[in-house]
Amino acid sequence: MVAVHVVLYQPEIPANTGNIARTCAATDSQLHLIRPLGFSTDDKMLKRAGLDYWPFVKIHYYDSLDEFFEKNEGEFYYIETYGNKAYSDFDYSNPEKDYYFMFGRETTGLPKELLEANQDRCLRIPMTTNVRSLNLSNTAAILVYEALRQQNFTHLKIKYNE
Repeated sequence: MVAVHVVLYQPEIPANTGNIARTCAATDSQLHLIRPLGFSTDDKMLKRAGLDYWPFVKIHYYDSLDEFFEKNEGEFYYIETYGNKAYSDFDYSNPEKDYYFMFGRETTGLPKELLEANQDRCLRIPMTTNVRSLNLSNTAAILVYEALRQQNFTHLKIKYNE
């Protein structure tokens, strides 16, 4: 089955990664982690944030951006606070495509050369100037659910008793 993918480039905060893993488990999305990680995957905060959902997370590890791109094909989107287009300006509705939403380190973001080479695929979530950015796990959830909404939640339960 084609999937929505969340890609974390060198994540630093275990609780964010754990929360994103829980969203991936809830939506059957795949999680990709590009090393180095700022924590151990045995970290208590990581496990606590993901609760008991870890067995349901499809997780992939890479040692570099190059390795990630060598092993994956699809449509790639780069989430940054200064992207020129809102996330809702893009079409993720084709359930036959793989959509990859890439997020950078919490402190420094994605590599500038990657962003400069892909300006047409840089997107942002509109917000006031009161804050620099939203929490990483909240942002990932917004993107995952927007893509799934555009696909009519094809493989998710809409009602509690379905």
